[in-house]
Parts: sequence; C-alpha cells; structure tokens
Amino acid sequence: MDIEEKFKGLYIINDHIATENLNPTQKVYGEKLVDFEGKEYRIWDPRRSKLAAAVFNGLKRFPFNEGSKVLYLGASAGTTPSHISDITRNGMVYCVEFSPRMMRELVELCKLRKNMIPILGDATKPRSYLNLVEKVDVLYCDVAQAKQSELFMDNMRLFLKPEGIGIITVKARSIDVTQNPKKVFRAEESKLKTGGFRVLERIKLEPYEKDHMAFVCEFAF
Repeated sequence: MDIEEKFKGLYIINDHIATENLNPTQKVYGEKLVDFEGKEYRIWDPRRSKLAAAVFNGLKRFPFNEGSKVLYLGASAGTTPSHISDITRNGMVYCVEFSPRMMRELVELCKLRKNMIPILGDATKPRSYLNLVEKVDVLYCDVAQAKQSELFMDNMRLFLKPEGIGIITVKARSIDVTQNPKKVFRAEESKLKTGGFRVLERIKLEPYEKDHMAFVCEFAF
C-alpha cells in the first residue's frame, strides 16, 4: 500500500484521500478505515464531501493544519467537519448548523471529538453566536441558500483573522434555478470581489457535485 502526505494532515492512499483518525476504530458516516504502520486512516469520500471533491479536482490551497481554528457554516451531521477535526487535532472546529434534527446527530459526534463545538444557529445572523466563536484561521461555508455569498462575507468580516482564508461551496441552483450555472458563478464571484475579498481559486466540483463551484478567498486589503 502506498501512502503520501498531500497537504498537512491530508494523505493519499492508493488513489484515495484520507485523514488520520482522531478516534481510532470509530467511524462517522460508514467510511472505510485503513491501518498502516500503526496508524488508522479514514478514507474521505468526495461524493459525501464538497471539500474532498475540491481536493480531487485540484485544490491548491489547503489552509487547515494541526492548530487551526475553523468556523464551519452548514455543518449538518458532521461528515466533512469530522475530517477537518482529524487534521486540526490541536485546534478547534466551530460547527454552525440550523436544523435541529441534524444538530442532534452533530451533538453526539462532538461528544466524541473534543475539538468540535456544535452551535445551533442561523448563519444569516452571525451576531447571534458572536460570543461563542473566537477569531478563526479558516472559514468554510456550505449553506445552500439564495444569499449564500452574502452570509459568507458577513461571517468572514466578523470572525476571520486578517490573514485568514475563506472557502465557500456555491450551489448555483439554490441561487437561481432559471439561470445558467456559469452565469451564477460569475455573479457570485463579482459579489465577493465587490465585497472586499480576493478570489484565489475557483474549483468546479463536478462530477461529484452537479452545478457547484468552490471559491477560495482572502481579504483584499
């Protein structure tokens, strides 16, 4: 079996990507576990995670490391946040989720992962959890709403460190189902630039996610 470290804490194992399991023997979403030289790795499925899809499709900036503080908007039941938790094992992942049903599953996961904090909140109202989240190194947004770029920028301005990186996965059909996705992506990128952010990368997520694109951003000043 071949293994190499693609980014800090992110590994390539026989054409799969994986993270070292923070809680050995424990699965989060039925993922495959692989043992190699005394360590256990969790295979990261790009069809279950937009961040994994971005990595497979050529993401060059992977801003997560062992000590990163991360704000994750749209955490759902914790599939992708759990892999970020593996990587940021000495950091913290603040997981904002709006759905009470998903939050119940997320809370159970966070009980097992001490570097994940569940926050039942509305990402369109970031001041509602202002006292629960510190300044972060990375802000990741996976919220399928018409105003997803706006809420992403609002959270960036409140929580992201000046040198931090933001990643948003834009779902074109959630913004305007009648428009060509390419036109939607151009419009959303324009909003980000007008809002004071520099777009460092844009990565299409097909074939793993239809009509999705990830944007990697930083403050323009």
